[in-house]
Order: sequence, then C-alpha cells, then structure tokens
Amino acid sequence: MPNSSQKAERGAARGSLIRVGVELCTQTGFQATGIDQVLRAAGVPKGSFYHYFPSKKDFGLAVIDAYADYFCTKLQRILENPHVAPLQRLQDFVQEAEKGMKKHDFQRGCLVGNLGQEMAGLDDQFRERLESVLKLWESQTSRCLKAAQEAGEVDASLDADQLAEFFWIGWEGAILRAKLTQSSRPMHVFAEGFLAQLKI
Repeated sequence: MPNSSQKAERGAARGSLIRVGVELCTQTGFQATGIDQVLRAAGVPKGSFYHYFPSKKDFGLAVIDAYADYFCTKLQRILENPHVAPLQRLQDFVQEAEKGMKKHDFQRGCLVGNLGQEMAGLDDQFRERLESVLKLWESQTSRCLKAAQEAGEVDASLDADQLAEFFWIGWEGAILRAKLTQSSRPMHVFAEGFLAQLKI
C-alpha cells in the first residue's frame, strides 16, 4: 500500500500530465496529441502513463475537467468583479483573451472548441462533457448580462440566456478564425458586433 509520500508523488505526476495535456490539446487537439509526447513534456517516465490513467480517453476527460475548472475560475474572476460595471466585465474578458492569444502567438485556442471540432473521432461521453462545459460558461455569462440589465446597461427585454448562448457560439468561431489568421481581429470584430446589439 503506497505511503503518503508516494501518494503525493503520484498526484504530482498525474497533475503534471494533465497540465501538459491542456497545453498540447489547446494547440494541436486531442487526436494529434500522443501519449509519448505528453510523457516527455511532463518529464514522466515512458511507459508509466497507464499507472495514472486507465486509457487515453480517461486522460482526455481529465484534461477537459481541468480546463473547465481553470476557465470557470477565470470567468468568475472577470464576470463577477463587483468593482467593474457588468458590461465592462464582458469587455475585460475579451481583452484578456486577446492578450492571451497574442502571448502564445495564436498557437493556442480554446480546448473545448478544439475538441468539439474532433467529434467525428470522439465518443458520446466527450460530446456530453464538452457540451456541459459550454453550458456552464453560458450560465456564467448570462448572469453577467442579467446584472447589466439590472444596471440599465442592456435592454431588459432581451433574453440574457439566449444572448449568452449566442455569445459562446460566435466566440468559439472567432477564436478559430484568430488562430487561422494569426490575428486578434476576428475576436475584436465579433465582440464589437455582439456588444453593439445590447445597447439601449
């Protein structure tokens, strides 16, 4: 039976594999990310992958969960910032995303969006997990938009839930186009168009 030191070491190695998986999947996608490539980048001995994950599928699901947790925390920090007007929070999210894309030379996109494009090669469990993550992001965005309506920044007659869904459908496309063009312009153009329809 492993002692506490071995458990900690095992947990650290597993966490390192997941972090590397997030980085690689945001660049090249899940199907193109090889297990040996992940092991090398994480500095974990070759052949030990299955000590941490029963299969590559389980690894992929763990990567999605880790990315979802990270991104939900990020959205919470930005979209629920009480010191900033609600609509400005959404603009802050866009600006931070643009900076992030530039920082990584437009090589990294949204992990959920990347994997969503690979659905032909992934099973229903992946599809359901990805959809649930997007629904969670939509919910966080909807709350921000409802706060903007309460603050008189957005037309109260608009459906905040539907607007949030529209935002994420369009935003994922903008991220894809930004990677394609190596420019943040698609993100900026989409955000401007989305915000323009909210004005009273």
